Amino acid sequence: MISANINKMREKLRSGALVIGAGITCSDAAITEALAPSVDFFWIDLEHNPTTTESMLGHLIAARAGGAPTIVRIPNNDVGWVKRVLDSGAEGIILPRSYSAQEVADFVSACRYPPMGTRGFGPRRPMQYGRLGQQEYLEQANRDVFVTVQVETIELVEVLDDVLKLEGIDSLVLGPQDLSGSMGRLGETTHPEVIEAMKTVASKAKAAGKFIGSGLGASPEFARVLIDCGVQWLQAGNDFEYMIQGCEQTFDEVRGTTS
Repeated sequence: MISANINKMREKLRSGALVIGAGITCSDAAITEALAPSVDFFWIDLEHNPTTTESMLGHLIAARAGGAPTIVRIPNNDVGWVKRVLDSGAEGIILPRSYSAQEVADFVSACRYPPMGTRGFGPRRPMQYGRLGQQEYLEQANRDVFVTVQVETIELVEVLDDVLKLEGIDSLVLGPQDLSGSMGRLGETTHPEVIEAMKTVASKAKAAGKFIGSGLGASPEFARVLIDCGVQWLQAGNDFEYMIQGCEQTFDEVRGTTS
């Protein structure tokens, strides 16, 4: 079952455990293969990177082989992106930077097959290339796809009650940088007003029975801030950050031992 790994992530979240994943921005699927034993999930980013759908597919295959769930952030609220990502076998999908409940409703509908939504039918890999029966697949897909809405604008925070009334959303996920920017405080992600907004999103999501995650850089300090806000799952940094941090730490330690 192609959604087995995302369901393990759901179970871990329901147990109250902290779930930590890695952002994927580079094209080489060997990165995902190498990191899979260390992560709870992968966040494959198509929004801010030149990642192609072909590269994405390589990451999806590597992640599945390594037993890690995949959540793909699409560039925008275009049904074409939803189709290509989900029909390639992504277990979860993230809508970035929306401003209204209607935008979210359109996205959620595009992620669910009728009668739950309006998703067009054309899976290949998710149906195990035809080996999985259609009805079995349809029930599984509508039940298991992890549909996530990123809260990155104060406009969406203001209509969050309407958003959380929509059927078919599994989780909200914070975008602290853009959220702070929409509040006139770009980069001030620990400003009291920004913290209060993030706490509001987290508490409302949990009250509605939704999970709450966040994207962030490779910063344990800010991760702890988000955990204090109520965040349950964290995309704690990206592939290139881990390489740079590991390189610099190792070199600094080597130079320290030889000086």
